[in-house]
Amino acid sequence: MFESLDFVYVPTADVDASISRYVEDLGAEVVWKIRGMGTVVGCVRVSGSGPAILLSAHLEGPAPILVYRVADYAAAIARAHAAGATDVHELEIPQGPCASFRMPDDQRLAVYELTRPGVVEQLGGRMDD
Repeated sequence: MFESLDFVYVPTADVDASISRYVEDLGAEVVWKIRGMGTVVGCVRVSGSGPAILLSAHLEGPAPILVYRVADYAAAIARAHAAGATDVHELEIPQGPCASFRMPDDQRLAVYELTRPGVVEQLGGRMDD
């Protein structure tokens, strides 16, 4: 069902301070930081491969959300429901349709289908104040 783990969505009380810590302490690269719709989300990369880290103040709770790309969004949502997923929240992200959910063991996951390729590259370097 999963094609790749593309993002780890990490809750933080202060996005700017977290970005600074990732950059200064871990040598991360800031990819973008966007303010909009009452929140801030920052994207950093700590390595040349693997998922990007998304830092956000609007996520509830301390657990990160693992965000997987899928080829068939509708099938992935149906499979998540069949596996006992709860708290399913469907939304649109720049890349396409997305849903976050909790698995029965309380792990937080999300799936999205890449229907708008290239949009992440368009965000690269954007730094909203």
